[in-house]
This record gives sequence, C-alpha cells and structure tokens, in this order.
Amino acid sequence: MPRLRKAVFPVAGFGSRFLPVTKASPKEMMPIVDKPLIQYAVEEAAAAGITEMIFVTGRNKRAIEDHFDKAHELETELERKGKEALLAQVRSVLPEKVSCIYIRQPEPLGLGHAVLCAQPVVGNDPFAVLLADDLIDANPPAMARMAQIFEKEGSSLLGVEEVPHDQTQSYGIVTIDKMQGDMARIHSIVEKPRPADAPSNLAVIGRYVLTPRIFELLAHVTPGAGGEIQLTDAIAELLVHERALAVRLPGRRFDCGSKLGYLQATVEFGKRHPEVGGAFTRYLESR
Repeated sequence: MPRLRKAVFPVAGFGSRFLPVTKASPKEMMPIVDKPLIQYAVEEAAAAGITEMIFVTGRNKRAIEDHFDKAHELETELERKGKEALLAQVRSVLPEKVSCIYIRQPEPLGLGHAVLCAQPVVGNDPFAVLLADDLIDANPPAMARMAQIFEKEGSSLLGVEEVPHDQTQSYGIVTIDKMQGDMARIHSIVEKPRPADAPSNLAVIGRYVLTPRIFELLAHVTPGAGGEIQLTDAIAELLVHERALAVRLPGRRFDCGSKLGYLQATVEFGKRHPEVGGAFTRYLESR
C-alpha cells in the first residue's frame, strides 16, 4: 500500500458565516492568535509525513498562495533590522520538504466537487482531505494518527466524533460496528439527517483519508440541493465497493466555521501562547 504523501485542502468556499470580514479575505486566513487556520491544517498534515499540499482555491483566495510563498522583501527587511526571531517565524510558515500546488475550482459546486478538482494532481494515490474550519488540538496531531492507521489497514478513513442529537443536520452521520480501540468499520453514511431521522449521533468531521476510487464515484454522483456534489454521497457508494473505517480522533475539535467555535479556539490557544498566554489568562481570570 502506498504511503500517504498527498493532502487536499478545499479552500474555495465563500465563508459567508463570517461576513463582512470574509468579503475580501479568505476565511482560512482568519488567525487564531497569530497563525491562520490554514497554517494549522498544513502543519498537521506535515506532521503526518505528507509532503504535497494541494489547495483547491477560488476567487479572492490569493492570500493563501501568498502566505505560503517566500516573501523576499519582508525577509530582507527583517534580516537588515536584526529581527532574527521574526525572521525564523516567517521562514517556518511552510514546513521543510513540503511543496504547494494550487488548483482553481471554477464554481462553488460543493465539497465533493472540490475534491474531484484535485484528481489531476492526486492521480492514483491515496490522499488526505483536511478542512481548515475544523481545528483539532491534539498531541500527536489527528492526521498523524490517521496516517498510522492507514499504513496498517489500507482503507479509507473518516474522522468522527459524537455530537448532540439536535445537531445531526449539520454533519454527515455514520453507523458503525462496535469500536475496537479508536476505530470501527462503517456500515452506512447519510448527509445531514434531521435529528428524528438520524441513525446515530456519530458525525464525520473535517479529516479524511481516501483511496483514489473515490474520484470515479464523485464523477458520477447526482448533484443534490443547490447543484452541489456531496462527498458524503460518493463515500456512501464507496462503502459498496470497499471497506472504510471510522476513526475517533484524539484531542479537542474547534468548529471554527462558527463564530462561537472560533472564539473558543482563540481563547484556548491564546491562554497557551508563549508570548501573551500568561497575561491573557490573568486578564480572563480578573473579569
């Protein structure tokens, strides 16, 4: 089984829940203290041994490319002023031995379509999908655990966690065999069921490892509401042909696609920040 070396980051969405700040700036560039969401996701992938970062972008996403590009003028200026610590931070934005590839999604036709856009680069290799909205605070990182399982099992993997029953309509929901440690075989998956119709409260979150068979299935998925191609529908078909496993991920997930989750992540990461964490914690405790 080939090792996991490629990761897809679907970053073409409008980020409408954070308007007006996302009107001209990508939601993936929103910072948690001083590091953008997309950088956390790239660092997580790199920690799993992934070396090819494939970004599926759209209009107004140039800031993502600029963020991971080399900034010659900035580095020269920091070096001239002797700001070595800041220079090191700028140079470490992109992990060593990692390359970035950018593909344009011409229309916002859903997560499944975004993944399908990556096929020319992914080819016949297995690949990870990371949604930067889901910031997972875990040690070891969540994708590192998934890569470890993939190397042993060779099956598609879906990161999962239990959610309140009244929130099932916001997630893909799976049914599984009994958990063996932190993983279990998936029987079925359904996209955003109403609480009354949900077969469980085990939700798929923004971490996947997929075999290339998914591309063939995505190409034939019938578009759903709004003309979108749902990744969940292709995974449901994949289950007919291949085994797939649910992986209960380590650590805590912050839903940074919501304002509340974003604020919670900012507070928790801010309290641990090496520069301001102590003062920020004291401030919070004084309120």
